[in-house]
Amino acid sequence: MSTDLLAQMARTPNAMEVRELLSGLLGRDVEVEPADPFTGDSAIGSTFAVYVDDQNTPRVVAVLDFALSAYAGAAVGLLPAGGASDAIDEGELTPMLKENLSEVLNVMAALLNENGRPHTRLADVHHVDAWPNPQVLADAATTRSEEHTSELQSH
Repeated sequence: MSTDLLAQMARTPNAMEVRELLSGLLGRDVEVEPADPFTGDSAIGSTFAVYVDDQNTPRVVAVLDFALSAYAGAAVGLLPAGGASDAIDEGELTPMLKENLSEVLNVMAALLNENGRPHTRLADVHHVDAWPNPQVLADAATTRSEEHTSELQSH
């Protein structure tokens, strides 16, 4: 791949990098396993994190399923896993879980940055209670530089 093309693409972290960052941040073991690519069918309950470059152009959209959103938000806030389980049972993240998850997603921006590539930062976090905003889906469709799908499990 040419350096000109690399300079235009956001970096895609590998599964081990994601696991190590989350394990360190959450203070517990995290397993990363292959998952089916996101199709939009499972959008309800998902969290979409939109990362932009210095010109506010969307570069990366990360999609987390509802369970990961709840457990990551609870773990970083040192909340009991029962709080995440309750949110899953109720089908809604509490404001505290949403705020905590936004912090996790902000820290994860570090995985997207690398010398010679566009600098990216977290711009928006969308917690989808119904079908996502069309702009979020458009961002997701236009930022796919390479297929990278993993399933994360917190222990």
